[in-house]
Amino acid sequence: MIPRTGLPWQVGEWRKQLATAARDAEELLRRLDFPAAAIRRLLPAARAAARDFPLRVPDSFIARMKPADSADPLLRQVLPLDAELAATPGFVTDPLAEQAAMVAPGLLHKYAARALLVTTPACAVHCRYCFRRHFPYAETRGQADHWRAAIDWLAARPDMEEIILSGGDPLTLSTARLGELLAALRDIPHLRRLRLHTRLPIVLPQRVDEELLALLASQPWPVTVVVHANHPNELGPEQGLALAALRSQGITLLNQSVLLAGVNDHADTLCRLSTRLHECGVLPCYLHLLDPVAGAAHFAVEECRAQALYHDMAARLPGYLLPRLAREDAGAPGKTLLGPAG
Repeated sequence: MIPRTGLPWQVGEWRKQLATAARDAEELLRRLDFPAAAIRRLLPAARAAARDFPLRVPDSFIARMKPADSADPLLRQVLPLDAELAATPGFVTDPLAEQAAMVAPGLLHKYAARALLVTTPACAVHCRYCFRRHFPYAETRGQADHWRAAIDWLAARPDMEEIILSGGDPLTLSTARLGELLAALRDIPHLRRLRLHTRLPIVLPQRVDEELLALLASQPWPVTVVVHANHPNELGPEQGLALAALRSQGITLLNQSVLLAGVNDHADTLCRLSTRLHECGVLPCYLHLLDPVAGAAHFAVEECRAQALYHDMAARLPGYLLPRLAREDAGAPGKTLLGPAG
């Protein structure tokens, strides 16, 4: 029977893809048909860097990469490099001072009227620039029901209007487990909005199945899903189907990207990304400067160059397709917005 959303995959299929994700650099490079000589050249550094932050990439993301191309913009986001092992001044393990913002295990309160819950340490893909690559997940989970203290804190704060589910990635939770969390949050009367930050509709679109859609559609609040795509090559037909299915349930779709050297630091690429997102029913929301996390300095783009790129984008795109260029500063009451270069 064809699902009413037209999705070609079955409920739970995403679990199989997650289980078979590449977890070793040699495995990843072989799946991309790299010649043996290239694998021997790339492998030592990749394995050394992966000891600090493990590699994980599902087939659905690998399928969007160009075979045997070490400069492929999607591969560059996930392949460990020896540059990650270099210590760089100003690049630290907790670049956004999240430990100082933690008010309960896994619950961060940085901005007015909203809080962010780190629901799980798991992700479908390990992006090498991840600002939580050093996050102490084991220390912040609390007891067995590690959400209880967070829910109690939210319930005691009537000024909290929005809950943001993050991670890791909240959609790596089973739909049943995610449903348990949402049921507990529904009992807090002053919560008015639900937001999920997730990369799965992009890197593992099969996660958007009928079961998940039914759960999200049943929520009493407006639901916003913020996805994360950095390059137009990430958005193929399957991603389009997953995003259309979310949109069909009345879910607001936004995208946030990170400006990454060697990945998307060209105005042409960024404009194509905004256009492709719009074709998929997603509005570009933020283009972030890289958070200065240890191990990711090689992705950094200088702020003056970022502003020049943004100025070029502003001249080419309609306003609704122009994401806000932003930097996040530890301890600040909100993101710092960076306008076009003069």
